[in-house]
Amino acid sequence: QVQLVESGGGLVQAGGSLRLSCAASGRTFSNFNMAWFRQAPGKEREFAAVISRTGGVTYYADSVKGRFTISRDNAKNTVYLQMNSLKPEDTAVYYCAADRSWGTVATMATGSTYDYWGQGTQVTVSS
Repeated sequence: QVQLVESGGGLVQAGGSLRLSCAASGRTFSNFNMAWFRQAPGKEREFAAVISRTGGVTYYADSVKGRFTISRDNAKNTVYLQMNSLKPEDTAVYYCAADRSWGTVATMATGSTYDYWGQGTQVTVSS
């Protein structure tokens, strides 16, 4: 089993930055592709970013591309989401997720294939 714990959320003004962390325990971190999803009140969960096992492939939703960067440190069993130029519409609970398999970008972005999910961390962006 794998446990995922997110941290780094908080309140930030529009245009500011935050870095989220997701620490994994229980199994070998490098076995998993990792992703960040987010869910705002009243909205469906949406994909934000994904990174492959060794970090060689990354993909971003159009809504965050150019502003967010996903990275991982397998030695620390941690995946990060650096969020810059934050907008009020980025306000959401952010979840990290782990998937043993890589299908396609499209299938990874659905969120339906992931084996483990964290509890989430709140990000609030004020205008």
